[in-house]
Amino acid sequence: MYTVIDVLAAEGVATIAEVCRFLGVNRTSFYAWRMADPTVSQKQEEQLTPLIRMLFKKHRRRYGSRRIASELREREHVCSPKKVSKVLKTQGLRAIQPKSFVPKTTDSRHRRGYSPNLLLDSKEPTGINQVWVGDITYIPLDGGTFCYLASLMDLFSRRIVGWHLKDDMTESLVLAGLRSAIKERQPSEGLIHHTDRGGQYAGNDYRAVLRRAGIRQSMSRADNCYDNSFKESFFGTFKTELELTEYKDIQEAI
Repeated sequence: MYTVIDVLAAEGVATIAEVCRFLGVNRTSFYAWRMADPTVSQKQEEQLTPLIRMLFKKHRRRYGSRRIASELREREHVCSPKKVSKVLKTQGLRAIQPKSFVPKTTDSRHRRGYSPNLLLDSKEPTGINQVWVGDITYIPLDGGTFCYLASLMDLFSRRIVGWHLKDDMTESLVLAGLRSAIKERQPSEGLIHHTDRGGQYAGNDYRAVLRRAGIRQSMSRADNCYDNSFKESFFGTFKTELELTEYKDIQEAI
């Protein structure tokens, strides 16, 4: 509270007396705090504040406390996310959150059949090319239209192993990304391929490519968004950090 009073007074929002009166804080106690020798924690906070502000500005309000703390460690400044969060709050800095609205990209009301969720009974992957997870998201274009991005992510490394951008959500969209991933990675038989229950992933051509590659198909349970939360999380990060805008056309988006 005292730090907040100090900041408000320094920025000229109001006088110390006015801020203390508004917040119900004893002015004598505030001045005693101000005159006291700073603790080790306060000194560290004072030293890190300019650096945290710089990183926050550098990443254009896209990085929160955890990512800023991680970058501080890379710069050999050990600081917990909790400490960074405190500095951000004191400085009135708040990271931009991803928008929650997205056009519907999954149509599970089809008669092509579904695959069981193989991830429910499997262990965490211990290496690459053991589990791939896939999904589709939208990319905005001028005029209120969209193109669509299908991607496959290796669950162990969190690396995108295949992707394709197209102006529709037909089976050919996801097929292109799958073929690209198989060609690039050459996975061994037994790899689990997990997606939602969208009709694109249940098409005859798509399933045929999976069978030829010896890949086991897995799908989320009905009406359970958490079964493919890995990709939902990825798309949230992807859209926030790339600062997606309305592109002129699909070529510019690519």
